[in-house]
Amino acid sequence: MSDLNHLSDLVAAARRAGADAADALQVRNESLSVSRRLGRIEQLERSEGFDIGLRVFLGRRQAIVSTTRDDPAGFAALAERAVAMAKVVPEDPFGGLADQFDPPRDAAPLDLADATEPTAAALIARAAAAEDSALAVPGVTNSEGADAGWGRIQVALATSAGFAGQYSRTSHSLSCTALAGQGTGMERDYEWSSVVHLADLGDPATIGRRAAEKAIARLGPVRAKTARIPVLFDPRVSASLLGHLLGAINGAAVARGTSFLAGRVGTQVLARGLTVRDDPWRPRGLRSRPFDGEGMAGAPRAIVEDGVLTTWILDWRSARQLGLVSTGHASRGTGGPPGPAPSNLWLEPGAASPAALMADVAEGLYVTDLIGMGVNGVTGDYSRGAAGFMIRGGALAEPVSEITIAGNLRDIFLNMVAADDLQFRRGTDAPTIRVEGLTLAGA
Repeated sequence: MSDLNHLSDLVAAARRAGADAADALQVRNESLSVSRRLGRIEQLERSEGFDIGLRVFLGRRQAIVSTTRDDPAGFAALAERAVAMAKVVPEDPFGGLADQFDPPRDAAPLDLADATEPTAAALIARAAAAEDSALAVPGVTNSEGADAGWGRIQVALATSAGFAGQYSRTSHSLSCTALAGQGTGMERDYEWSSVVHLADLGDPATIGRRAAEKAIARLGPVRAKTARIPVLFDPRVSASLLGHLLGAINGAAVARGTSFLAGRVGTQVLARGLTVRDDPWRPRGLRSRPFDGEGMAGAPRAIVEDGVLTTWILDWRSARQLGLVSTGHASRGTGGPPGPAPSNLWLEPGAASPAALMADVAEGLYVTDLIGMGVNGVTGDYSRGAAGFMIRGGALAEPVSEITIAGNLRDIFLNMVAADDLQFRRGTDAPTIRVEGLTLAGA
């Protein structure tokens, strides 16, 4: 309880310094990582960090100060600086602590803390197994290496309104990047795994082999001809479509009037049958947490249900702007105010396999990589560089690169079909997605 006691002391110091309200966020983290390339260790790093941020309010005036010193003796001076800053900044009519908060949930059911802390030797062995597996695949000619890592983060939050809570989360990760071909004809690709518990981490040899096989499959790409065709998004890029949806339903963007979906709650924004869920309580979820950045527990919910948008993603500030209540989606660091962000978010899988989704495609595109961010959040116009494979006669064909796919997100969302291959790998996840009628700009 020492961290919470320290935060309570800091909040009390802010009140003594003249703050009408205050909250304090503390983040402790430690990590260990290794990078290996062509059999040699290129980097072995261990780090430990501590950050504490104090946010104070004088009426509707807000100021934030942060420090990396774990020294309660300095709390009074920190609080005085924050209050002095708040006196000279403009008022924010929508600022303030949470209008309400939830008692902190028990984090134990979320299973976010793995007791297993790997040694440097264990991480080196994992990276070696992944890279060696990739280099053993015929056709692989080089390696960009393999990276293995572990981390632990501890978060604590206390407010002058009476909230106090803390939790820990661990992470284990492994990635490998392989190159195939020679000279200017070389191609690269990668595979990775990132989880909360070591027991869920992908097999290193399998990760290396998949990176190699993907790199080899990309050899000899051509530039496809311009056409209007069906496009399938591989799961490693399909989640980007959810990212664009999130940008459009973020309460801050809606309140600013910079969202092409403004005013669309209660209307159809995705194809019928599609459901998008957000769940901060999913056990071992990469973004699970017992409370958000303002002390709200949040709850599992369908953001989109049967194609119909049900809610915005809101923190308290954006909720006040819109005359609503926070949805428990406040995200923050120690150096800035909260802002709306999702927790574990995913598109529910469909009933058909990826092969079935492409079976009737005479000519189409299967996208495995997206480049650039050519998306207009106000109009929904969408244009991104892409690479992947042509689909011919219902099957994957030649690799393609140096192409662009374009459309409008309003139409894209209403013409999405989801496959049955959803896997939880990132925090925002989607299965293979098919979209009709996108423009492929190529040769």
